[in-house]
Amino acid sequence: MSYYITTTIQGDFNQVIDKVTEELKKQGFGVLTTIDMKATLKKKLDVDFHNYQILGACNPPNAYKALQAEDKIGLMLPCNVIVQEKEVGQIEVSAVDPVVSMMGVKNDGLEPVAVEVRDGLRNVIAALA
Repeated sequence: MSYYITTTIQGDFNQVIDKVTEELKKQGFGVLTTIDMKATLKKKLDVDFHNYQILGACNPPNAYKALQAEDKIGLMLPCNVIVQEKEVGQIEVSAVDPVVSMMGVKNDGLEPVAVEVRDGLRNVIAALA
């Protein structure tokens, strides 16, 4: 069972990030955090790495439902979406599958929320293809 949902598209790295952010908004998500791994690895380790950004996406109504069901679930929030460019113009976009990532949490109340979030993230990935 895969722990992520993914697609690869052609395009400009920064434009794809904008498109992902737009599609996330359409599904009720906002981007709370952005981590530029290329810049971070260069600054901290002085190594070169390909374009790679982590977007911390949150759907507030679903986050609230999850927190009501399990108060420690914030350890697994927000849902991460990565955008990476291993080859120029080939952009891979991947999102965590919250159903799989929450399997270790023994709380049946989380499953419907995780399924709803997964459906939204699948819609984002599908809209990019």
